[in-house]
Amino acid sequence: MKIIETERLYLRELVLADTRELSKVLSDSESMQYYPEPFSIEMVEKWIKWNIDNYKRYNHGLWAVILKDEEKLIGDCGITMQKIENESVPEIGFHIVKNYWNKGYATEAAVACKEYAFHVLKYPKVYSYTAIKNFPSQRVAKKMGMRTFKVFEKNGEKQIIQVATNIGV
Repeated sequence: MKIIETERLYLRELVLADTRELSKVLSDSESMQYYPEPFSIEMVEKWIKWNIDNYKRYNHGLWAVILKDEEKLIGDCGITMQKIENESVPEIGFHIVKNYWNKGYATEAAVACKEYAFHVLKYPKVYSYTAIKNFPSQRVAKKMGMRTFKVFEKNGEKQIIQVATNIGV
């Protein structure tokens, strides 16, 4: 079932059968350089199960990003609840398979998720949370209309939180 559709993509719920395709991004060391480590197959399965739980609990999570022309899973993108300053807030996140980087897919999917968060889920704000060194994710956040909310240190690494509000949307 399509949750969101854009010009080139559609997003649908992840299922355990997506494990192998999703591992192409979540198990890749370059793609996961801002995580403690690339995911094992077992970790990818747990990731998918976590998102399936999020669909039931929040009506959203990270969804499979499907390239329409090829009917191919190229990553995940969506809205998860994250703890920021002792508050649970909606965060837009994504992971795109390396072969599909720099083609605008992350931005296209993330902007669609932002619109979904505002217009369907009725969130007044959405956030992006990443390592300060993760410039590609920060560029996507900027293209989504986000601005810097806070810079802080976690586990010896600087982190940045960016925010977009539904004012004027």
